[in-house]
Amino acid sequence: MPASILEEVGHLLGSAVTRNTATRLLCPSCGSGHVAQVLGDNGGISYVCTACGHSWS
Repeated sequence: MPASILEEVGHLLGSAVTRNTATRLLCPSCGSGHVAQVLGDNGGISYVCTACGHSWS
């Protein structure tokens, strides 16, 4: 059994996973890495920074 989910699906993510660390999305407003992915009103993907409240898509 794999030690982590990233070990299990790492091959599916390609270059996004390197040594069990995924690339991080940073808030364009404050630079924080505390970003949540949310479903937008039109069904698209949006992001919100949980540190400063900035949202973008």
